[in-house]
Amino acid sequence: MSVTITLPERYPLVLAAGVATYWVSMWQALQVGRYRGKAGIAYPQAYADKAQADASVDAMKFNCIHRAQQNTVENIPHFLFGLLVTGLRYPTVAAALGFAYSFGRIMYTLGYASGNPDKRFSKGGYLALVPNTLMWLASTWTIVEFLREYMNN
Repeated sequence: MSVTITLPERYPLVLAAGVATYWVSMWQALQVGRYRGKAGIAYPQAYADKAQADASVDAMKFNCIHRAQQNTVENIPHFLFGLLVTGLRYPTVAAALGFAYSFGRIMYTLGYASGNPDKRFSKGGYLALVPNTLMWLASTWTIVEFLREYMNN
């Protein structure tokens, strides 16, 4: 059995939203490096230990910004898969959610970078959670539609 996939006219917007997540991730990585230098945390140490973080605001900020970046790395594969799947049927919705997700990740990171983990949502970090949840629902619905069509053929 072979399957032919015709990409929707607006699918390049979906790809652009996917590439935007790459730029957000790279920006976060640069911030981690910058904060690592300020905190004086040498490689290969991944995070400042508790004593370092308690003794230095910069070390605590480093831990927070690094955790924000790691959280993005943990979530982005699932989000990108949902983006690409949803975009096959609903490219405009997928692209809008993709760009909203990237903006939300920036806001989440800026809030977390304050050094107070409770502030990760204070600058609009929730803007990453909403598109992520909606993408999960939209991609599930898209797959259900594809499976229905497949079963009816």
